[in-house]
Amino acid sequence: MLYIDAHVIVLNKPAGLPVHRGPRARYSLEAWLPALTFGFERLPQPGHRLDTDTSGCLALGRSPRALRQLNALFAERAVEKTYWAVVEGHPPALEGRIAAPLRKISTRAEGWRMVAAADGEPAVTRYKVLGRTARRSWLELTPETGRTHQLRVHCATLGCPIVGDALYGTDGPALLLHARRLAFQLGPNTRRIEVDAPPPTPMADALATFAQDQEA
Repeated sequence: MLYIDAHVIVLNKPAGLPVHRGPRARYSLEAWLPALTFGFERLPQPGHRLDTDTSGCLALGRSPRALRQLNALFAERAVEKTYWAVVEGHPPALEGRIAAPLRKISTRAEGWRMVAAADGEPAVTRYKVLGRTARRSWLELTPETGRTHQLRVHCATLGCPIVGDALYGTDGPALLLHARRLAFQLGPNTRRIEVDAPPPTPMADALATFAQDQEA
């Protein structure tokens, strides 16, 4: 747990843990919600989505009102979201903006995935290179929209798939995508909440290679 007050909890969700129950999910965050009441009668509920294989900041509302406020903030794009990703290759510039509409496709053989398509839903991501090695880049990603798999598809569209992304790049032991930071204000008379999530071990180990490369 990274933050708690009377209205909101922010967790550092582990990679591999789905937020919601599903047919292929033996365990999910929902199973742990009773341990996060901290004296409240109601279970806290997630105010937004985070992919199963993505680690990092996840905000939960501790009351129906707080949950509605969180949902509205995310819907109105009033939450500052920052992600870290380790990607294969190097983007064409040290910082830039990816505007690629996304559409869901599905086949019986391969299941569903998102693709960049002119007739898709608008999707925009800003990126900044934080570090480079000979083969990889460390990116700070700021999504301006919140489409499913947006960061993963946009990085692949850039020619730099996220390391460990079997669906849009190449398989690996872990998807190196981390929800690093959330910043928001629940209401006009409440304090601004700013939370950073330390990266998990696979991500931290990958980031250490950039530090070593820069010191060399």
